[in-house]
Amino acid sequence: MARQRTIRRVLVTGGAGFLGSHLCERLLADGCEVIAFDNLLTGRMQNVEHLLPHPHFTFEHYDVTNHLYVAGPLDAILHFASPASPADFERVPIQILKVGSLGTHKTLGLAKEKGARFLLASTSECYGDPEVTPQPETYWGNVNPIGIRGVYDEAKRFAEAMTMAYHRHHGVDVRIVRIFNTFGPRMQVDDGRAIPNFFSQALRDEPVTVYGDGSQTRSICYVDDLVEGILRLLRSEYVGPVNIGSQAEVSMLELAKMVIAITDSSSEIVFEELPPDDPKVRRPDTTLARRELDWSPRVSVEEGLRRTRDYFIEELGREK
Repeated sequence: MARQRTIRRVLVTGGAGFLGSHLCERLLADGCEVIAFDNLLTGRMQNVEHLLPHPHFTFEHYDVTNHLYVAGPLDAILHFASPASPADFERVPIQILKVGSLGTHKTLGLAKEKGARFLLASTSECYGDPEVTPQPETYWGNVNPIGIRGVYDEAKRFAEAMTMAYHRHHGVDVRIVRIFNTFGPRMQVDDGRAIPNFFSQALRDEPVTVYGDGSQTRSICYVDDLVEGILRLLRSEYVGPVNIGSQAEVSMLELAKMVIAITDSSSEIVFEELPPDDPKVRRPDTTLARRELDWSPRVSVEEGLRRTRDYFIEELGREK
């Protein structure tokens, strides 16, 4: 990495979400002043309650699809606001499209005004149901724009296009991270994604639901590793999408069995019909991240699952 920009004051949109809250926590630990915006559609105050007493942390309940105003200077804006669970694609499709379009427009405008570096949280969903594996940043993807998943896929693809337009036309200093499947504490129990589903079902000794025959794969990365990669990208001089994710590709059936074993559950696996446009494979080509950021994940799948298990045990205990 070449010269590094000094980043002291940061706005994180979606700051009360799963990833946003971990970013806020890490930025504070790195000595930054952090402002978090979240409309709490899918974010939770519980995720940032422990940060509220911190003298350098500010939280505002705010929808970033509206006009944005932040007093004083900003060195960086991390745009992480968006519902991201497959369950949300049918529940709040319009809000997903609005935060990907209007929200990205508003936050880029603020970055332009403040002269701040802008980092967009994009996604491996930009690759859709890929016909190339592993997926490099140069792959344009195989996305169904009118399918149920299309609201998220296309919102992020549009957000990337707008981010690069602001870079080329207005000279805004931008970064784009394409985030692959990530897991860890602060995921919602009813999130709808595989790992929360598997843990909540296994810990309740309920049947564990696997869609299709379970042969579809995901490459899962523990949240601490992801945050490290994002912050290395933020502080780097590389412009353009960068995949951040794990090479630890596992099938959904394998993952379900791992969760059942790690929770010592008596659950049995049941199979249900595969959702429309569900990707068959998902594995990042992380050559660029290794070369430009000197980044690769450190936490094993097994260790990450153990840490996540402890979190879900605590979360499910609150329901009783």
